[in-house]
Parts: sequence; C-alpha cells; structure tokens
Amino acid sequence: MIRASQRRTKKIADESLTTGANGEDDSPRVLVFHPELKRADQAGSWRDSSSRLEEAVSLTGALDFEVVGAEIVPIAKTRPGTLFGTGVVERLGTQIKAEEADIVMVNGKLSPIQQRNLEREWKCKVIDRTGLILEIFADRARTREGRLQVQLALLSYQKSRLVRTWTHLERQRGGRGFLAGPGERQIEIDRRLIGDKLAKLRRELEEVKRTRELHREARRRVPYPIVALVGYTNAGKSTLFNQLTVSDVFAEDMLFATLDPTMRGLVLPSGRKVILSDTVGFVSDLPHDLVAAFRATLEEVLEADLIIHVRDASSHETEAQKLDVLEVLKELGLQKAIDGEELVEALNKCDQLDDEGLTALQEYSARHPNTVAISAIKGTNCDGLLALIEGRLTQDMPVFEVRVPYADGKALARLYEQGEVLKRLDGEDGILVQVRIDESRVGRFEDWCAKSGFDPHLL
Repeated sequence: MIRASQRRTKKIADESLTTGANGEDDSPRVLVFHPELKRADQAGSWRDSSSRLEEAVSLTGALDFEVVGAEIVPIAKTRPGTLFGTGVVERLGTQIKAEEADIVMVNGKLSPIQQRNLEREWKCKVIDRTGLILEIFADRARTREGRLQVQLALLSYQKSRLVRTWTHLERQRGGRGFLAGPGERQIEIDRRLIGDKLAKLRRELEEVKRTRELHREARRRVPYPIVALVGYTNAGKSTLFNQLTVSDVFAEDMLFATLDPTMRGLVLPSGRKVILSDTVGFVSDLPHDLVAAFRATLEEVLEADLIIHVRDASSHETEAQKLDVLEVLKELGLQKAIDGEELVEALNKCDQLDDEGLTALQEYSARHPNTVAISAIKGTNCDGLLALIEGRLTQDMPVFEVRVPYADGKALARLYEQGEVLKRLDGEDGILVQVRIDESRVGRFEDWCAKSGFDPHLL
C-alpha cells in the first residue's frame, strides 16, 4: 500500500503539462485569460492590462504551447469559489469548448478550491500564473541545484492542491480490530509523503549550499570582486554576459531563457580581473515559494560587490519592470544596495529606439551617474559600462604614493603587479608612483614596502 501511495505521489509531483487532453505528445491548445478587477486602486495597477496579457501569452509560449486565444476578462469582484462570476464562467466555458482547448491559463493566483471548481466546470486542466512559472522552471533547470530548487518549490505548491481532481484521495485505510480508528484518508497519506520528500529535498539543498559556500570561500581568497547581472526576464542579461566575457551562454528572445547561474572571469580596461555572474531573470508576481527556493542561487547576488541592473529600455513597461526587480531585491535583503551606489543600471536595447527615444535615454543617463545606455547585441557603449563598473569598484580603494629608485626595476614591476598604477612621475631622486591597492591586499602591500625599505604615503 505504501509503495502504491509513493507511486501516486510521484505521479502528482511529476505531473506534466506538455501533453494534450488525450495524452498525445503534440503541443496542447491553450487559452489565456487575464482577470482584471474593475478598481483603479488594485495592486499592480501601474501596469497596463494589455501588456500583462501579452506577457502571459509569452510565458505560455515559453513551454511551446499552442496559444489559440487570449482575452482580458473584467470582473467586478473576485468570487471565492470560481474567481469569475457564474455568467462569465459559462461564457468562457463555451469559448473553451469551441476552441477545443486542452489547458486554460488564468494569469493570476487561483486558490486550490477555485482551481478545482473551474476544472469541473470547464472539463479541462486549469493552471494559474504561479503553476505556469513553476512548470517553466522545471522544464529549463539544468544543474542539480536548479532541479532541486524547482522540485522544492513545485512540491510546496502542489501540497495544498491535492483537493483538485484527485477524487481517490477521499478513500480511507482502516485498521484491524475493534480498537482501530477510521485510519488515514488517502489525501493525508499523500500529504505526508510529499512532506517527507520536501524534507529530503531541503537536506540535499543544504548540502549543495555548503558546497557553493566552499566555492565562495575559495573566491574570497583569490580574491576577485564579484559583479552580478540582475534584471527582468528577457531584458538581455545573458546577451550582455556573452558580449562582455566572449562566452556562449544560451540567450534567446524568450522569457526565462536562462535559469541556472553562470560565472566567468572579466578583465576591466585597467587589466583588473573581476567575476561576472549571470542570474535568473525576474518577472512580475514571481511566486514567493520560488524566490525562497532559489535563495541559494540568488545568494550570488547577496555576495556581489556590485549589482548591474539590466533594463529593457525599448519596452514601454520598463519602469514597471524596474519596480518588480527592485521588489525582489528588497525581498532578498538588498535594500542597502538599492539605496547606495552598489547598483548600476544598464539601459539595454538602445538600438531599438528611434532618434527621439535615444536622445531621451541619453539625457536620462547624463542626469543619473550610475546609469549607462547600451546595446548588448551590438556591443554599443559596452566600453562605457566597463568604465562605470571599474569606477564604482575602485572609488573607495586606497591610493598610495611610493618613491622607487631608478635602479630597482624589480620593485617597480611589483607595484604594477600588486595594484593599478594611476600616475608615474620621473624625478631626479627616483620614480614617484601613485598606485591604487585593493583593500584586501593593503596589509600585504604595506608589509612588502616595509621589507623593501619604502615609505608609502596614503593619499
């Protein structure tokens, strides 16, 4: 009995949306409905309804579904049982039947009861925005850590949804003898099994987290500054990553093209080396369970010395997307970085703007010193971005002045190795060198100066 329950739980956890109603492997036919409350003060009202619907269609298309229709559905108030009113449910049901849709995607959050009732009324599978995003992540995750994180979020989401169409879950297992109680219902068994699986996944994630921490410790000993790319999904982070590091990380015009973090070395114009990290893209209404599950991956952002917020400057939703990204960063505990100078904005896709839009973007960049307009795909002004990165990373680094004899060429070469030489003046009594030293190397630099007989002055 336990083995049968385990198989059933695995079926629930691994249930896929990539097959049609008849179990065929062809792309399912999907209808997308965006519920729009008729209140101007609703949460998220700064975003345009048509843009939210367009994003929902793009999210659905990210799983290679065939979107056969999309519609904004105005509702006066949410119904606790079905979200939509009775008349709207009937009208949409007629449309679903006419389109022969296998799946309905509701671009909002559905309670388990609402999801179950809509499936009964419409006679097809119903998913909400959270479920769709989780499916996309499950389809795209490649690394062991990414797959573990997705499984954790997916099981946490599905644990509360065993009330859906699983009618067998009401059956009970009785005990033997007159002292035995009614036993566990099947739903309780499945919930317990899922709970056990969640506990196992959390333990495995802790192991992965410890391994990642060892890698971070190794990087701290090198040490190279870490620069993390963040931004709304499809803003061009991976394209910019490839442009700067001359890599071939997968980059495509689709939402959530990249999930697993990637790190590469990057050489700045001064010759200084940094580590550039490409992270998962954010999206509006990103499920909290998913943010929590991916915290181990997003800790690369927490460890970063500088954060590059890549924005799609060609989108008319760029300001709303910025707010969504900042909201997730705040949730990760990065309020200080947002308020300070640890956040740089790279306004991407400037090549898609007309002359008027490009002029406005350049004026905006001129008014905001932490902002630069670029085109990642064409490489436009990427040098300006690198210069901005270097300026932000070095602005608080100490600068020393050292006088080196002409005959001591070895010591002069050592200065170039240990830091960034800003200025060199040849005088009668030697070479006066101004050198910027990384804070982590100041102690070793001063020890070397003392052993070499130099007297460095902090400027």
